[in-house]
Amino acid sequence: MPQAAGAAPERAGRRILGIDPGLTRCGVGVVDVGAGRRCTLVEVGVVRTDVDAPLAERLHAIGTEIERLLDAHRPDAVSIERVFAEARNLNTVMGVAQITGIALREAARRGIPAELHTPSEVKAAVSGYGQADKAQVAEMVRRILRLREAPRPADAADALALAICGAFRSPIADIGPRRRAHGSTPVPERRPATRAQEAWLAAERSAKRGGRA
Repeated sequence: MPQAAGAAPERAGRRILGIDPGLTRCGVGVVDVGAGRRCTLVEVGVVRTDVDAPLAERLHAIGTEIERLLDAHRPDAVSIERVFAEARNLNTVMGVAQITGIALREAARRGIPAELHTPSEVKAAVSGYGQADKAQVAEMVRRILRLREAPRPADAADALALAICGAFRSPIADIGPRRRAHGSTPVPERRPATRAQEAWLAAERSAKRGGRA
């Protein structure tokens, strides 16, 4: 079950709930991001369900925990992993889709915006490299959140990486020159991208070209 990071600091800036959906292990992580993109861990953990339990019970258990996190932490946004159908076997994809649907519904019920991010987008957001492996992502999560050790298991680290990606999403959307508003009035240029931000954008463009389910 999720664990809080000791006494939670006073909230400042944006709070993001990251969800790495999975029926057997669903990673969840809450992160605060403040000035200068300083990220702070609020809560992290993995919701586990018995593979032999009925599907309805497993979805209920995970959905109940997602509801608790939304109500307890009142995040400003939810960041969920988007999985392509070709990436895993059909049963896994179906389970991920079902949990994603639950998370999207519960966020919508509370008026909380939710975004889906591909693994490449998340890797680029936290490490600057869209092909980083799990160990590299976990280490970057540790550094960004200033933790003594990388979160375990990998599902927990992935959920925090998703939260960090969601936290960084808005600033990255402001990179590069803007188009003219309504085709007429010019809008001031946005600031140049860092190497990590450029990698994030490249991963996002690649995912869009690949065709999403």
